[in-house]
Amino acid sequence: MKALRSPTARAVAAVLVKARESAGLTQRQLAARIRRPHSVIGMIESDQRQVTVPELITLAEAMDADPVDLLKRILRERVAR
Repeated sequence: MKALRSPTARAVAAVLVKARESAGLTQRQLAARIRRPHSVIGMIESDQRQVTVPELITLAEAMDADPVDLLKRILRERVAR
């Protein structure tokens, strides 16, 4: 599958990887917390699947992160690219 190439999509993936790793979670552990297959996390992190706003909130909560903070980081990362 072709990766999503927009700077925003790449920023979402990069920020979510960093947040997951900071939370000390593997892809499988995060997937279990949101009750989704681990392949979903892999696809998001490899830029092959976009994240909806409700999913971003769910992912943030599963990582004990503030969704607003994640969004701010995504916007900063997008500008930096």
